[in-house]
Amino acid sequence: MIRLQVIDDEPAILKAIQRLLRQEDWQVDTFSDPQDALQALTGASYNLILCDLRMRQLDGITYLQFARQRQPGAMRLLFSGHGDRESLVQAINQAQVQRFISKPWDDYELLETLRSCLQLQQLQMEQQRLLLQVQQQQDQLQRQQQALQEMQRRHPQLFSLTRAEDGSILLEEHPG
Repeated sequence: MIRLQVIDDEPAILKAIQRLLRQEDWQVDTFSDPQDALQALTGASYNLILCDLRMRQLDGITYLQFARQRQPGAMRLLFSGHGDRESLVQAINQAQVQRFISKPWDDYELLETLRSCLQLQQLQMEQQRLLLQVQQQQDQLQRQQQALQEMQRRHPQLFSLTRAEDGSILLEEHPG
């Protein structure tokens, strides 16, 4: 199941997001206290973390930096009504935020942003799975090649052919 964490120190914002996301088949954990949200990172695995930039207890960039350390695979999004360029650059560079969402938001745009971020995460996970599978297959192929080389070294007669002048393979009978 897809699980989201939403952090904002304004309860009305959290309720609005919960109402909006109710139509999705996602578990949405909301927190008005960033310390409680940090605690939740140790007990739950999140696909996506959406955090307000400016909160009284802790700013969103710092929170997302902690979240990145605890759950590096989670998509990190920042939202705010105060979007200055310096904050955005800091969010991208320090917390590796994937998206910035302006407040107030358009419901359709917010939903599509969350869906596309979750879809990107699923693609990244699939890419990692396939990469691991390819690495395992390469390791297996290398072991098989080593076994074949060892067999060639021990039994070279198994790998040599005698050909006639016309190119056909001559079968030699060995006395039994």
